[in-house]
Amino acid sequence: MQVYEKIRLLRRLKGWSQEEMAHHLEMSVSGYGGMERGETDIPLSRLQLIAKVFEVSLPEFFDLNEKNICYVGDNNTLTYSSQINFLSPHSIALQYELEKSRLLLEQQTKEIELLRQQNTDLRAMMRLLQLETK
Repeated sequence: MQVYEKIRLLRRLKGWSQEEMAHHLEMSVSGYGGMERGETDIPLSRLQLIAKVFEVSLPEFFDLNEKNICYVGDNNTLTYSSQINFLSPHSIALQYELEKSRLLLEQQTKEIELLRQQNTDLRAMMRLLQLETK
């Protein structure tokens, strides 16, 4: 799991929006979004702050993977454990795949909407061209 994928997963486990996370990190939403999409290199000082926001140590943050556990407790605090497996590695992997699929669907939905808009624009241009040729 890439660092940016861990950040996205932990943010979503907290139930925070990108705007809320950007606020916690005192940065712009677009800057945070670039980090979460893996488009921006993240300096160590920022990673330390991210780990602090998620209430995990930096080594714990880097050690997170499909074999470890992350869950949100009753008071919306993130708990990390590498010894107790409340979720099986299989269910964590499925959760990760589900999140990847959801993001892919989100991207494809945006692309479909863009194509629909282009189709509408082309139809309008065709109508204008037909009026001009009459």
